[in-house]
Amino acid sequence: MDALVAFAEGFIGVFKAGADWWWAVFVGIVPLVVVLMTAFNAIIAWIGQERIENFGKFASREGVMYLPFRYLLLPVVAVFVLTNPMAYTMGRFLPEKYKPAFYDAAVSFVHPPLGILPHVNPGELFVWLGIASGVESAYGATVLADLAVRYFLVGLVVILIRGIVTERLTAMMWKKEAAA
Repeated sequence: MDALVAFAEGFIGVFKAGADWWWAVFVGIVPLVVVLMTAFNAIIAWIGQERIENFGKFASREGVMYLPFRYLLLPVVAVFVLTNPMAYTMGRFLPEKYKPAFYDAAVSFVHPPLGILPHVNPGELFVWLGIASGVESAYGATVLADLAVRYFLVGLVVILIRGIVTERLTAMMWKKEAAA
């Protein structure tokens, strides 16, 4: 009989642990994300939608010097200001030949800033929280800020490389298709 009681307590304990975790997320992360989204909507209103759109047009200029604007700064601004999935709409200001590379850069940047800016991708915040939970249990909470900054910086390098490579690959594929 004791084994049956222990099994029942363990069984319900799994669900209680899940409910405790859900409640902690609900009262901790959800209000934070709502406040951040409200703040960034206010910032967008303060800066002005037109200024943000003009920056997208500037980044679409020809030349190597515009690559960092197109595949580093524009995706970061789009993800920071418009968040996932609206960030991808910033590509509408780019010529067709740059859209695949911009999308690749932007979609690659919706996870790296989560540790610093959880509002950018609240639907997948669990990815960062899972990583952070494992790191925190292994090394302590003091390394989380360092991890978040490193994740952010590596993300910047990756999106620039992916944008440039995807732009070149797209140009080669379109050239090959035009020749056929």
